Amino acid sequence: MSDGAQRVFVTGGSGFLGSALVRRLISSGASVAALSRSEASDVKLRALGAEPVRGDVRAPDTLRRGLEGAAVVYHAAARTQLWGPFYEFRRDTIEGTEHVLAAAAEAGVPRFVHVSTEAVLAGGKPIVDADETWPYPPTFAGAYPRSKALAEQRALAANRPGFDVVVIRPRFIWGRGDTVLLPHLTAAMESGRWIWFGGGRYRTSTCNVANVCEGALLAAERGRGGEIYFLTDGEPVVFRDFITALAATRGVDPGKRVAAMWLASGGAAAYETLWTVARLSGEPPLTRTAVNLFFGEVTVRDAKARRELGYAGQVSVAEGLAELKTAPS
Repeated sequence: MSDGAQRVFVTGGSGFLGSALVRRLISSGASVAALSRSEASDVKLRALGAEPVRGDVRAPDTLRRGLEGAAVVYHAAARTQLWGPFYEFRRDTIEGTEHVLAAAAEAGVPRFVHVSTEAVLAGGKPIVDADETWPYPPTFAGAYPRSKALAEQRALAANRPGFDVVVIRPRFIWGRGDTVLLPHLTAAMESGRWIWFGGGRYRTSTCNVANVCEGALLAAERGRGGEIYFLTDGEPVVFRDFITALAATRGVDPGKRVAAMWLASGGAAAYETLWTVARLSGEPPLTRTAVNLFFGEVTVRDAKARRELGYAGQVSVAEGLAELKTAPS
């Protein structure tokens, strides 16, 4: 990196998306500082070529060193579990976002890219061909979508002249380096717990992690402050076909077990009630959030990002699957 490289600050830089984003930023010539909460994260970030900045989005005073001289903040840190007490989501996702926004504005950072999700629209019903004008639901299908929606709203409200806040909403992030979704899916399949609710023949939008990074950099460069941009791989795919192909990259067969969709909804409600009343630890086998986001149609349109940002979604689904086949498991 040259001495004149643009300095950027990344939260969530040691996670799946964050790591890919750090790698992409460094390859573009940026000088990257990334928030780190542990020695293990420090090691990972240094290996990627970033400067680890020890701190926590829950502790505003720890953010200042990383933000000094930054031209852009990419805020990818959030609580990503699909189950848990809301106060944890409020602390990590909503208040964490508020802290990063305030610290960035105070440091004079001119551009802020907030990584949101299509889950902000999850209210228990299918999400069909949604664009950025689709309203938030009156109630949310769980703590995760509620917290991400509230954090997104805080980010949009912080936008003002001299502090441009741009929101990206990638749908169903997947691809090389996935430490979350693919391992979870293959574990369920290998244990025989995987079920195709409703047959799995509904459509879904997806977004390879490389395409998310493309969209994030373009949002920083060209995005309009106070605006939201969906990001996808292009045309929707059939959920069952895509998941089968995704699992096949790890040599796993999801099987052919099928159950009615109402069983997914009923099962999620029953499990959540049991976990709440009995105060059980861990995540229920099925949650309302998972049912809304994965067991029913979720399709979104990225025409706005293509039109305004010049976003192309350069990695196709076929190319992403081919890359995963050769990637180490």
